[in-house]
Amino acid sequence: MSMSPRTVAFRTIALGAFALSLASPAPAQDFPTRPVTIVVGYTPGATSDLVARTIGERLNAAWGQSVIVDNRSGVGGNIAAGYVARAPGDGYTLMIGTDAMMTTNSYLYRNTPFDPVKDFAPITYAGANIICLAVHTDFPANSVADVIAYARANPGKLNYGSSGMGSPHHLAGELVRQKTGIDIIHVPYRGGGATINDLIGGHIKVAFLSLSTAVPHLSSGKIKIVAVVEKARYAALPDIPTVGETVPGFEMSSWHGFFAPATTPAPLVARLNAAITKVLVTSEVKDKLAVLGVAVATSTPDELAVLVKSGLAARGELIKAANIQPE
Repeated sequence: MSMSPRTVAFRTIALGAFALSLASPAPAQDFPTRPVTIVVGYTPGATSDLVARTIGERLNAAWGQSVIVDNRSGVGGNIAAGYVARAPGDGYTLMIGTDAMMTTNSYLYRNTPFDPVKDFAPITYAGANIICLAVHTDFPANSVADVIAYARANPGKLNYGSSGMGSPHHLAGELVRQKTGIDIIHVPYRGGGATINDLIGGHIKVAFLSLSTAVPHLSSGKIKIVAVVEKARYAALPDIPTVGETVPGFEMSSWHGFFAPATTPAPLVARLNAAITKVLVTSEVKDKLAVLGVAVATSTPDELAVLVKSGLAARGELIKAANIQPE
């Protein structure tokens, strides 16, 4: 039986639409229907890795689907970010981004394989990675004011350690130097583990460390925490002052956030935001991450986007002032 041209055209359109529906990602309300991967730009045991695993375990229970943590460390997180930037925007490949990856790296590397603004769909802020100023117990300082006074009395003789060139730990030291005019020397290490080892050993007397790195070693009696670098005191350790209480205008925030590829549809981003936020605000997760030195907080996707853009501007100015050259 022959078909009219109109009937042929209608069936062709219908078949095309059916094929397109098979190729398209599942609607947001059906997500997820298979395992989800959270990519981390650092090694297992790093704070961002522990955040990803803590959230992933609970998303697994909520979704009834496996949540896999994929560690793609190297080049300050650039390998992971470059990978996720090119992944399909179907919600099945997510990333824990940090302030270093999403703001600082653009100025530290000549060939960053991603654009932090254009290549990602922000999902939600996850929390601040608290950084502290720690000193060896033999160092004659019990406060930020003591550290500054020592540096002024001994120009060019005080070294401070950090987890690497351009890290927020390094930039915290640079900001202190800029705001106070003291002459201190930066000693970059390959990560917080190496930094804390030399601080405990007395090879350096001062260091900026993630709280999660410093706190386990307080019982050794080898180090003291004299301040945190956030704008406000850390609720879990309220007796420790901020650097800003001594150095007006000082603030160096380090953070974690969830991101998806830029092509991820807005309804799916909203669903991911709701699911991750629901996990983050539970007392169980807040308490667990507080022990790791992470002050949990959440945001809308738009608020995280603003944080990335403002961070890019602020870090760019600081790195330029510190004369840090890209690799």
